[in-house]
Amino acid sequence: MPTVMSRRDIVFRRVTPLRGPNIWTYRPAVEVLVDIGAFEDHPSNTLPGFVDRLTAWLPGLGEHRCGVGEPGGFLLRLREGTWMGHILEHVTLELQNLIGMRTGFGKARGTSERGVYKVVVRSRDEDTTRVCLATARELLLAAVADEPFDLPARLAPLRDLADAQFLGPSTACIVDAATERRIPSIRLTDGNLVQLGYGARSRRIWTAETDRTSAIAEGIASDKDLTKTLLQACGVPTPGGRVVDSPADAWEAAEDIGVPVVVKPSDANHGRGVSMELTTREQVEAAFGVADAEGSEVMVERYIRGQEHRLLIVNGRLAAAARGEIARVTGDGKATIRALIDAQLNTDPRRGLAEECPLSPILLDVEPAVRLELQRQGYDGESVPPAGQEVIVQRNGNMNFDVTGIVHPSIAAAGELAARIVGLDIAGIDFVADDITLPLDQQQAAVVEVNAGPSLLMHLKPEFGSAQPVGEAIVNSLFPDGESGRIPIIGVAGTRGMTLVARIAAWIVHLSGRHVGLACGDGLYFERRRVEHHDCATWQAGHRVLLNRAVEAAVFENGCRMILAEGLAYDRCQVGVVTGIDSAAGLEDHDIRELEQVYNIVRTQVDVVLPEGTAVLNAGDPMVAQMASLCDGDVIFFGADPAIPALAEHRHQGGRAVFVRDGQVVLATGGSEAPLTQLAAIPVAGPQSAAVVEQVLAAIGAAWALRIGEDLIRAGIETFQPDAAESTPHRQEQPAAKSATTAGH
Repeated sequence: MPTVMSRRDIVFRRVTPLRGPNIWTYRPAVEVLVDIGAFEDHPSNTLPGFVDRLTAWLPGLGEHRCGVGEPGGFLLRLREGTWMGHILEHVTLELQNLIGMRTGFGKARGTSERGVYKVVVRSRDEDTTRVCLATARELLLAAVADEPFDLPARLAPLRDLADAQFLGPSTACIVDAATERRIPSIRLTDGNLVQLGYGARSRRIWTAETDRTSAIAEGIASDKDLTKTLLQACGVPTPGGRVVDSPADAWEAAEDIGVPVVVKPSDANHGRGVSMELTTREQVEAAFGVADAEGSEVMVERYIRGQEHRLLIVNGRLAAAARGEIARVTGDGKATIRALIDAQLNTDPRRGLAEECPLSPILLDVEPAVRLELQRQGYDGESVPPAGQEVIVQRNGNMNFDVTGIVHPSIAAAGELAARIVGLDIAGIDFVADDITLPLDQQQAAVVEVNAGPSLLMHLKPEFGSAQPVGEAIVNSLFPDGESGRIPIIGVAGTRGMTLVARIAAWIVHLSGRHVGLACGDGLYFERRRVEHHDCATWQAGHRVLLNRAVEAAVFENGCRMILAEGLAYDRCQVGVVTGIDSAAGLEDHDIRELEQVYNIVRTQVDVVLPEGTAVLNAGDPMVAQMASLCDGDVIFFGADPAIPALAEHRHQGGRAVFVRDGQVVLATGGSEAPLTQLAAIPVAGPQSAAVVEQVLAAIGAAWALRIGEDLIRAGIETFQPDAAESTPHRQEQPAAKSATTAGH
C-alpha cells in the first residue's frame, strides 16, 4: 500500500458533542469534522480486500439500511464505492450496537473543503461514543492495511464503559415510561438520579424512590421491629416475634413463640442473613450469628408456612405481584453441591452480578445463610448428594412467577394498607400466603417485611408470566391526569435582535405571575435577578434554568453558533420565535457561508415547537416565513406592515398576526383586529429603528402565544426598561449557519 495511505489520512479535526436538539436530530449526538486525506481518491471499491475484511469483522453491517431503505443497503454502497467518512459513520453505529448502546441514526455530509466531512452519530453517552469513534477509525485503517484487529478484545473495555454509563434497570424503565408520555428527562449524576420534567413541574427519581419518598418512612421500613409494631397496631397480619440480643435469647424467644421460627436481621435488605423454618436450638443459635453479621439487631419471628410473594405498591395501589420459589438442586451421585449450584442454578441467565439481572448468583463462600441451610440437611458445599435427591439451597429471594392478575382483593388491600402505614409511596411488601388467590381470612398469611426502594426487575423480567408496566405506574403516580412535567418555554432564534425579544418576553411572562428563568446574551436571570453577567445564550446556562425547581416559565436565546456547537437546552418548547435571517458572518469555522445554510440552522427552533405550541415568525423575512409549513403547532406572523404578502395571506386563512397600523400595535385573528397600544407608548421602540419595532412585535407575539391577556401584554411593553448597565437592546447576533450539505432535518 502506498505511503499516502498512512494512519494520518483519517484525522478528527474537531469533535462536537451536541447535547440537545440540533441541525441533525432531536436527540443528543456527536459530530466529528473528519479529514480523510488521500482516501478521498480511494473509495471503498478501490481498496483491495477492504470490504471483505470489514464485513468479516462486523457482519452486523449487513443489517444497515443506509439510503436504500432495506437491510443490505449499506453493503451495496460499500461494494459500489463509498467514502471513509460515510463508512466511519456506519462502523461507529455498529460498535455502539455491539456494546448494547443501541442506535441507528447517523449522517455523513461533505463540506466545502475537499476530503473533509461532517460525520454525526446518535449518542446515548458522549464519552462512550467518542471512544467508539476512535476505535472505528483504527478498525478502518487496519482493514485498509490488511493488519490484524482483535475486535473482541477491543469491545470488552467498550462494554465496561457503556455498562458504567447505563441507567440501572429500575430507573431506566421509569425514564422509558416517561419518554413514552413525552415527559422530558435530565440525568443529574453519573448514577441513577434523574429529573423528569422541567423547572417547577419536575419530579426526581432514584431507582424505585422518588422525591415523595419520605426519609422517615425509609427509616421505619429499615427497622423491621418498628414496622411490625405499627402494622400490628393497624390490624395488618404479621408474624409474632421480638428482638433478641444473644444466641441464648434467640432460643428463648423461639421457645416462647413456638418452632419453627425465622431468624433475621432487623435492618438488612434483599433477604440477606435470613434463615427460615428453624426447629432446633442449634439451628437458631447458628442463625443468630448469620443475622447478627448483616444487621444492627436480630429478630426471631414465628415461621409462616406458605409461598413468598412480593407485592409492589405504587401510590397506594397494587401495581404488580410476583411469587417466589425455593431454590433447589438435584443430585446425580457424582457432582458436589457446589458444582450442582453452578450447573443448575447459576447458569440461569437471570442470575448475575449486573444490575439488569433480577436474581443474584448463589455463592457459597460469601453466603452463610446458604451454608446454614445446607448444614440443616446434613450437607456442605463439597457433599455429593445421591442421584435424584433434592437439596434445598435457598428459601427466599427467588421471585420467578408473575401473579399480578390473580391476587385476591383482600390481600392486595392488606399490602396497600401496609405501605400507607409505613408511609412509602413505592413499597415492596413481602407477603407469605399459601394461596394468593384466596381471601386473607381463609388462610394463615402475613406481611413479613416492608421494603423501601424495591427492585423492579422481578416484575420486568419474570421467568413465568407477563412483564408488568411498573415504570408506567410510577410515572402515572408522579404525573397524574395527563400532566407533562413541562413549563412554558419560549425559544428565540435568528441572526438579529434575539436578546431584546427574549428580555421583553421574559418581562411580560413575569408580570403574568410566573417565576421566570431567562438565559440570553445579557446574562442569566432568575425572577429579574441577574445571577450571571456574561453571555449566557448557551446550553449550559439553559440547562441551569431547567434544573431550577422554582422556575415556572423559561425564555432562551438560541444563537446559530449555539445550535451548531451545543444544541438546544430543551427538547421541545411551547413557543418558538424566529426574528430573521440576514447574515452568515462569523460561522465560517462551521463551514457556513450561505443564507440557505443559516436557514437550516434556525429552523431547528421551529422543528421543536410542540403540537399544542406556536411558532412566532417574521413575515417580512421570506426565508423565515417559509418555516410556517415546518411547525407542528400554530403560527403567529409579525411584521411592521399589515400588507406584507405572507402576513396578509395568513390572516386570510384565519391565522393570527401582530403588526403596526397607523402608529398602533394591532393583534389580529383572521379579519378581526384588536388595537393593543400606540407605538409611541412603548419606550424601547420609540426612537429606535424599524428593526427594534419588529423585535417588540415578536415579543408581543410570544406572549400572545402563551395566552397572556392583552392588558398584561400592554403593561409589559409599556413598562419594560432595559437597565443601562446591560447590553444595548438591539445588539447584533453572530449567526451560526449550516451548509446545505449538512441539512439533517
